[in-house]
Amino acid sequence: ATEVRAPEGEAVGIGALTMFFDTLGIGAFATTTALLRLRRMVPDHLLPGTLNVGLTLPSILQSFIYMTILPVEMTTLVSVVVAATLGAWLGAGVVAHWPRPRVQGAMGMALMVASLFMLLTLANELLGKTLLPVGGEALGVHGLSLVVAVLASFGLGALMTLGIGFYAPSMILLSFLGMSPKAIFPVMMTACAFLMPVGSLRFIRERCYSPRVGLALTLGGLPAVLLAAYLVKEMPLTVLRGVVVLVTLVTGASLWRASKAGSGGKATEGAGAEAATMEP
Repeated sequence: ATEVRAPEGEAVGIGALTMFFDTLGIGAFATTTALLRLRRMVPDHLLPGTLNVGLTLPSILQSFIYMTILPVEMTTLVSVVVAATLGAWLGAGVVAHWPRPRVQGAMGMALMVASLFMLLTLANELLGKTLLPVGGEALGVHGLSLVVAVLASFGLGALMTLGIGFYAPSMILLSFLGMSPKAIFPVMMTACAFLMPVGSLRFIRERCYSPRVGLALTLGGLPAVLLAAYLVKEMPLTVLRGVVVLVTLVTGASLWRASKAGSGGKATEGAGAEAATMEP
């Protein structure tokens, strides 16, 4: 966590690629995790902090963009954002103190759950069936539905610190409660814009992240968000979603296996093997 060398161009490129597709609705945590592990850039136990710190500013930029172009009811927006932020504060404080095998196992499970959410989204597109709620026309939720949204967002904010991502589960939840998909977009992006800085501050305080890679993700992600939001706007993403599902599942399984090997006293796979020399 004390590494302060200049960021590598490859890591900047990873930030640009993942945040470009994140702005179009793919999600960035799973893909960034997979690429960082593939290139062995970050020890596994520093992945949660690096993801949260490095992708915070691009996520804030996304929030400003989508809040100005898509309508949403403010009561729902504020309630979900506050709940998710409190969840992130709690989650980051816990995860920052976990040993490497526990972080690997938790991230592995989180990614495998995330791949299930992505698979449901993909099935909706390919089969034309409502395996995933498609949402209604409401710009917000009220009463019991608002209570459910707040409680679930608190839990999702905590899971965000493990790399499960906020987009897919919140889209499913709020669609099921009857919100319009267009109104959900600013809610989930604004929630990320608030919960990620809060979680990041705790990771930074515990020095449980890679400053070099985190800076690279930020430098690549900011211009990519602008490019995707203002120039590209929309593009066919069905095939890419399928690739992301596969990559997320494989990466999650790899992290899970590494956690079992590490807890048994054996060397972990990939980037996790380097962690023994890079303890925060």
